[in-house]
Order: sequence, then structure tokens, then C-alpha cells
Amino acid sequence: MATVDLHPDERIDRLYSKEIQIIQSATVFSFSLDAVLLGAFATVPQAAKTKTVDLCAGNGAVGLFASAQTRGSIVEVEIQPRLADMAQRSIQLNDLTARMSVLNQDLLTVTATIPKDSVDVVLCNPPYFKDQPTSQKNPNPHLAIARHEISANLDQILAVTSDLLKMNGKAYFVHRPERLDDLFTAMRAHRLAPKRLRFVHPKADREANMVLIEMIKDGRPNGVRIMPPVVVYQADGTYGEEVHQLLYGH
Repeated sequence: MATVDLHPDERIDRLYSKEIQIIQSATVFSFSLDAVLLGAFATVPQAAKTKTVDLCAGNGAVGLFASAQTRGSIVEVEIQPRLADMAQRSIQLNDLTARMSVLNQDLLTVTATIPKDSVDVVLCNPPYFKDQPTSQKNPNPHLAIARHEISANLDQILAVTSDLLKMNGKAYFVHRPERLDDLFTAMRAHRLAPKRLRFVHPKADREANMVLIEMIKDGRPNGVRIMPPVVVYQADGTYGEEVHQLLYGH
């Protein structure tokens, strides 16, 4: 592993199952379990020619977690300069600069840099909440942008996803179940067909609070598969076996 400089409020965390180190900051941004689950849910082809783009990349967690699947290139797209810098230093920390890079750019303009119809896989852990006048937002602007659709809304993100993907390219998102109606409407409008859904439950007896979605560009409709659920915690409050393995390995 390379050595990188850290800001005073930063720390280095490790995803032990992937031997990935990532720069985190409680005052700016830290990845959550949703990023780990999305990285594991996504299927990225191994071939060196594979092109992957991680939209709303934050500190680069999802792309970093998916990097072991492929020998291809991964581009992280993040609008916030501080988070983009954290992602770039995490790429250096993991000796992945030959295959991974960061674009500190508004994703709404990213097709000016990455050609349309050129990408095999899009990954995205987008803001979950609509930006409404009545929305209570985090006073920390970094966290507010990460959680609310301030810089781009779901329809815009899916439009860019479709523009980037080749025909039959795939996208992998994590979102909230209560936004599924919005997701399906926007996907249909932008030539994206849902293929796999996997719901995430905090405990076996609780409602799902996350959903993982695989979609394909110009895919046939009505082919959705519902995968077995992820149950995060056992009754005693410890991680379930699958989640424990994703975090810490076997």
C-alpha cells in the first residue's frame, strides 16, 4: 500500500473482506453499509477492456469495493472537490492509479468528458431524498448534498446513466424502497429495464429499508427477478453471516 497525506479530520478505515483501505472523515463523509452491499451486488466483467463509471462517488467507496472484480478501468465522478480529493488519495493508497481515476465534475456534464454509449457498467449510490422546500437538511453541506437531490435528481441521474451505457450495458443502484415508483418511472423513460432486485432488511422481522437494483439499457421488459433478501442483523443485534463476511471476510 502507498502512503498518502491525511487532513487532521481524516482517518483510514479498512474493508477487511476486500483488503481495501479508504480515507474517511466524520466531518465530511463516511461510507455506510449501502456502499458495501452495492459493491457486492454489482457484477463487473473481468475483461481489461471493461469500462465502469461510479456516479455520485463520494469518497470513492463503491468503485473501490468493486475494483477487485475487474481488470478494467473505473472512473469515479464526484461533484464535491473535497470528496473527490479523498477518493483520489484512496485510489493511490490502494495502488489502483493504473486502473482508477476521479473526475471532479458535475455528473450532469459528464458526457462532455466520457463519450455517450461507451460504458459497460454504471454504479451509483445516489442521494436518497428529494430536495423539497420543506425538507430538513443536514447543516453540513457535504452531507446535505450526499443525502438530498440538491445537485441532481433521480430522473437526471438515470438519464445520464442511460447516455453513458452501451446497448445492453448494466447499471447497479442502491436506493430506498419508498422511491421504487420514481425509479421505475424514470428507468422506463430512459431506456433502462430492471432485471434484478434485492431488498435489504435491518432484521428479519422488519420492513426493508434499502433496495439493490440491476438494470440493463434497452433490455426487454417484464423480466424482473426478486433475489433472496439481505438481513443485516440477527435477533441478538450481531451482523448476519452474509453481512459479516462482506465486512470482515471469512
